[in-house]
Amino acid sequence: MAATILEMKTITKEFPGVKALNNVNLQVKQGEIHALCGENGAGKSTLMKVLSGVYPHGSYEGDILYNGNVCNFKSIKDSENLGIVIIHQELALIPELSIAENIFLGNEQAKRGIINWNETILKTRELLNKVGLTEDPNTLITNLGVGKQQLVEIAKALSKEVKLLILDEPTAALNEDDSENLLNLMLEFKKQGISMIIISHKLNEITKVADSITIIRDGQSIETLNVVNGSVSEDRIIKGMVGRDLTNRYPNREPKIGKVIFEVKDWNVYHPLHSDRKVIDSVNFNIKKGEIVGIAGLMGSGRTELAMSIFGRSYGKKISGQLFKNGTKIHLKDIPQAIKYGLAYVTEDRKHFGLNLIDDIKSNISISSLKKISKGTVVNQNKEIIEAENYRKAMKIKTPSITQLTGNLSGGNQQKVVLSKWIMTQPDLLILDEPTRGIDVGAKYEIYTIINQLAEEGKGVLVISSELPELLGICDRIYVMSEGRFTGEVSKAEATQENIMKFMTKGRGERV
Repeated sequence: MAATILEMKTITKEFPGVKALNNVNLQVKQGEIHALCGENGAGKSTLMKVLSGVYPHGSYEGDILYNGNVCNFKSIKDSENLGIVIIHQELALIPELSIAENIFLGNEQAKRGIINWNETILKTRELLNKVGLTEDPNTLITNLGVGKQQLVEIAKALSKEVKLLILDEPTAALNEDDSENLLNLMLEFKKQGISMIIISHKLNEITKVADSITIIRDGQSIETLNVVNGSVSEDRIIKGMVGRDLTNRYPNREPKIGKVIFEVKDWNVYHPLHSDRKVIDSVNFNIKKGEIVGIAGLMGSGRTELAMSIFGRSYGKKISGQLFKNGTKIHLKDIPQAIKYGLAYVTEDRKHFGLNLIDDIKSNISISSLKKISKGTVVNQNKEIIEAENYRKAMKIKTPSITQLTGNLSGGNQQKVVLSKWIMTQPDLLILDEPTRGIDVGAKYEIYTIINQLAEEGKGVLVISSELPELLGICDRIYVMSEGRFTGEVSKAEATQENIMKFMTKGRGERV
């Protein structure tokens, strides 16, 4: 039997008005992959921040034992000195620096204050080789895709002689191929004796790589499941997470589809910095009232660029083509005009572009609808409070108050705030870009229910998602995108993962 490398005993952590962790216990064995599962806000990331020293000793109750010794980490540096390294969901790389500079930032290969760049480059090559990257160490991070950036983060962790690696939602922003590569890399590290803790809402990935699964619910550790030869199903994990069986992951819906509400004709967009690079090439599509339409495509296919360019030209240069709403041609020169014409866009990156994390929930919900709650330039604060409180209840946002900072909410609740912000504008067309990224199955179900309600009200809904089961589960039609062009369109009746993947991998010259 493998020895226990980590034990966290009766960990309790409180924030003002909220007990985030309540007597949580966790044991991790040497050389195992241990998964942490739970709904958004259950306390998973908080527990890992306690472990890694982000929340220092003294700010929580309970004990951390590492290799049998009690640890009182005052900072991340303290935990890293023992080989405990955390990779957060939001990557901490500096885009303007090279791979080598990022890997050894704060851990420079220097003598008497002078960096030895030859040694730095040599060690970087060795680390990149371990994670399967062939990039030049001098390559700037900004020139790498998200999947490769994630591998750079892992190389950085390896440079610190990691013994216990914590990965918080490591595949949330990755496509299927990059996710598969990362999971295989984790299995390789396991063979090398590295212990790992993974937090993920992608239960199929958890069941593939995990040896043990600890489930946390409402800030408490509920149970630890031993995974042997696929003995733990996704449904079993879900039952532990939500406290009940979730027999159907997608709510039932009987679509009532009307006339075309929005149409795009011959849409072309060029890159904002490289004016000769065509990002969107002759795209045509339409959405009907009460219809949920999906866009599938690999990362880099142009899905987000298409959505942003339509939404008030918030992306791209030399944009051409025609937009029609209810059969009438419209011109959306900026975001305020897009909102005026009844369009709303929920970004894939809620933390950077969807929310003001240092402002409260109330202000985040009302920010796009100030004209509706204002007289002249004066906001009616009573109206603002009433509207925000109504959305808090309707969207089931878990918070003690609408005056709480949005940054203190879990990912799923932050997503509900973003949705509330745009639903308050009363749009006719709602564009949702990765609407359930990084949130748990329970919160996903609630968001699917909200999407269905919007369609039931006669609104058009456009959903961009990297998760094919999600598109298959909620959409009436699916357009497939590859290299900036639409390569296929499938109805709900004929949509399968196989035929969608066939269209997703078609090249630019293979337009359907």
